[in-house]
Amino acid sequence: MWEERSVKSDRGIFYRDFLIRDWQPGDRTPVAKIIGSVLAEYGLGWEPTGADQDVLHVEKCYQSTGGEFWVVEQHGKLVGTAAYYPIHRGTRAVEIRKMYLLPVARGQGLGRFLLEQLEGEIAARGFEQIWIETASVLQEAVKLYEINGYQPASGVETKRCDRVYVKFLVAPSL
Repeated sequence: MWEERSVKSDRGIFYRDFLIRDWQPGDRTPVAKIIGSVLAEYGLGWEPTGADQDVLHVEKCYQSTGGEFWVVEQHGKLVGTAAYYPIHRGTRAVEIRKMYLLPVARGQGLGRFLLEQLEGEIAARGFEQIWIETASVLQEAVKLYEINGYQPASGVETKRCDRVYVKFLVAPSL
């Protein structure tokens, strides 16, 4: 259903009039501003020395660890982010992080599309579990994760978050 609206190119993946591409060093400051803006919109704080330091060190936290950090452009302007990296929680696990969209990019199916693209890439790389931490105040995100098969779990590690979810790409062995 969503695939019919996307086109892959050497620049990235197009979804409607959005371009999803790999992060580049020149994106560091605009990405930090997007994330800080969305957090503030929901009454959450930007933590450059805590939960958000990975945004300032994408090369070390994502690119050199086997993860990916994507940005979303609309008409040449950055309007969103999505990322994941391997973690030591669970089995062959990753955590989806920094999935934020500015208001102009919401309500068009882009969040669901991004989540599907992340899941596809994660599965293709042989990972078995996807973890996500979020805050209850991010109601749209909570709903997105829950309707896409993420199950509540325990062990929140990020101070501003109060929910953690897991999705098994391979059924857990008993």
